[in-house]
Amino acid sequence: MRSWTRPVIPSLPGRGTPPRLHDDASGRFLDSADPAARATLYVCGITPYDATHIGHAATYLAFDTLLRSWLDAGLEVAYTQNITDVDDPLLERAAATGVDWQELATSQIELFRTDMAALGVVPPDAYVGVTETIGSIAQAVDELRARGIAYEVPTPDALTPDATDWYFDIAAAERATPWVLGSESGLDRATMSRLFAERGGDPARAGKRDPLDPLLWRVERAGEPAWDTSFEEIGRGRPGWHIECSVIARETLGDTICVQGGGGDLVFPHHEFSAAHATALTDERFARVNAHGGLVAFDGEKMSKSLGNLVLVSQLRAAGVEPAAVRLAVLAHPYRDDWEWHRGDELLAAERLAGWRAAAARDAEEAPGGDADEALALLDRVRSRLHDDLDTPGALEAFDAWFDEPHPEAATALAADALDALLGIRL
Repeated sequence: MRSWTRPVIPSLPGRGTPPRLHDDASGRFLDSADPAARATLYVCGITPYDATHIGHAATYLAFDTLLRSWLDAGLEVAYTQNITDVDDPLLERAAATGVDWQELATSQIELFRTDMAALGVVPPDAYVGVTETIGSIAQAVDELRARGIAYEVPTPDALTPDATDWYFDIAAAERATPWVLGSESGLDRATMSRLFAERGGDPARAGKRDPLDPLLWRVERAGEPAWDTSFEEIGRGRPGWHIECSVIARETLGDTICVQGGGGDLVFPHHEFSAAHATALTDERFARVNAHGGLVAFDGEKMSKSLGNLVLVSQLRAAGVEPAAVRLAVLAHPYRDDWEWHRGDELLAAERLAGWRAAAARDAEEAPGGDADEALALLDRVRSRLHDDLDTPGALEAFDAWFDEPHPEAATALAADALDALLGIRL
């Protein structure tokens, strides 16, 4: 699937070092990539309805910062993002609004592309829809069936008599593979049970062996989209949520990746089980680092589609807010923290940005030319802050200090290039 236009990233002198990131699986700070190897990143993409709100933007800007730091370190980078372009929430929204689900998905994907391009987000190398990967997903489910890690659950409402849904067998996977429940999320079972029920799981489904066993394949129901497969046992239907990411990631990045990223609400069940499915197919650890961004609130509640308290990037842009100010407002928060968007945050960011621009104009007028080397200490400081678990607030504070003082024009030009290259904010 088509992504969006890649921004031009200025070249900087020297090299940074790949950031160390907090790994939710171990609770430790780990190297995000081996400088001698290809750096691989998989970030879960949108389910295309109500895109793109500030919570989405916070996630993709966090991992865009990681990607930019990898590039600054001179690494070969491969980045994949999926699109969950068929799933229950999308179908429910389409039904509620009377819009064809495919038309809804297409329009929201295009809006997301436009927002990402405006925010200066580096596009993924592979941007893959679930509907483009049905055959590979069905094959993966069949392989899990053959390995005894998937099982059938009676499905009385199936369109075809005797057709069944397929579920992942947690206990069988734990016996047969290196994965154990909780090894990716670091959560206890009580917490996982609560989150599973809140985040699309079906713990009360009759016929399941374990309430936490996740759906792999949903057999066709009346009025629902479904696809034929060449696997007789699996039958006509559509994928479960978690298996899609494990298949797309492995097809584009390999069996083990450097970083699996996304919002904090994906820690469980989505990332736990997408990693479990991949390990069950390969016997290899799926991701060396599991990194997640915090959740964004608005009007005192977590920003969510169900509550309707969304601040959309497209609405801010339509109101005349410069995308660079939106980016600056988001990056002012530590990426792992939960935080709240307040009305006027974009205006405060715009004022901060205007102050930097005025300082750059001052330096160009009062100290034209000069030596750029004066900015090398700033560049080292910013690289150091980003190396430390993507400390974007600390990096931005370094730019505040820089622009508070006069400098030669050439040095300020290098500072502006560093701001653009590493944080995606263009003066």
